[in-house]
Amino acid sequence: MSSPTSSRAVPPSSPPSTQAQPAGLWPGLGLSAVAALIALGINHAVPTASALLVAIVMGVILTNVRPLPASTAPGLAVAGKRLLRIGIVLLGLQLSLGDILGLGWGMIGVVIAVVVGGLLVTEFVGRLLGVRPAQRSLIGAGFSICGAAAVAGVEGVIEDKHEEDVVTALALVVLFGTLMIPLVPLASTALGMDPRDSGLWAGLSIHEVAQVVAAAGIIGPSALKVGVIVKLARVLMLAPVMVWFGLQLRRRGGQVEGKRPPLVPLFVAGFLAAALLRTTGWLPASVLDPIKMLQTFLLAAAMFALGTGVTASRLKNVGGRPVVLAAVTTLAVAGIAWSGVMFIG
Repeated sequence: MSSPTSSRAVPPSSPPSTQAQPAGLWPGLGLSAVAALIALGINHAVPTASALLVAIVMGVILTNVRPLPASTAPGLAVAGKRLLRIGIVLLGLQLSLGDILGLGWGMIGVVIAVVVGGLLVTEFVGRLLGVRPAQRSLIGAGFSICGAAAVAGVEGVIEDKHEEDVVTALALVVLFGTLMIPLVPLASTALGMDPRDSGLWAGLSIHEVAQVVAAAGIIGPSALKVGVIVKLARVLMLAPVMVWFGLQLRRRGGQVEGKRPPLVPLFVAGFLAAALLRTTGWLPASVLDPIKMLQTFLLAAAMFALGTGVTASRLKNVGGRPVVLAAVTTLAVAGIAWSGVMFIG
């Protein structure tokens, strides 16, 4: 981690200094907040433009055009971790277990197959390619579950990761998820799939929720509704996957941020509790709508902070292996999803 006196900000994937005073957090937190508001504004003007992806791109561009002052480092670090985890907890309020169960047990099985299959393929192919274990885990989680939020969430429960592992996985999620937006509608038309099956395929195979909305929206209203529901079912898989990574870390006696990791990270428990609360139906839409806006704001601020760690020099040192792995994982997830839709959907 860079020194506070360095000319470059500490990458937000690194934990903030324990000696940082609260006042020292404001430059980075303020910058992240402004970026998140801009990203939300762009999303409002162009609904197909994901606020999270816009925020990541803004962070990448800004840090590569002009290195950020060191004073922003502590706040960016907090935004990239703590705001992210609060946002993930609030993300649980989007998940109604009733809607997910309405997909049927067969389709729920396909969701599990997509996530588990994607992770296994990434692990197997990543080993063959010589990709580092942490980078395999991050790419597998991002591409199999829910994109950037999964990358950043899993980053907190794995060990031996390098700063470029996180930023590379985030960059690849943006690249390949964006490419999937036009490709899935075109491929579903070429394959003669009806709108419902096309929406299921989009929700099962595309990385980010907003990317699913964009692709399924191109196909049609019926595709959009079912695509979002099945995608949220994939998001729900974030909790058990993170618990599994945490169990592996405890079994090996590893440490995260200098302490033994909890069996279930607090924010994962909060995510599940939020999903259960949403399922009860106690929260009215008048409360859920502003909470969803807050959740998007927090995640966008976190994505901007993480994006500031994606520098050209780091990506240049990554090489082509993670790109190949990302391409293989994308094809594997799409293939498992298509097979599931054809046989069960």
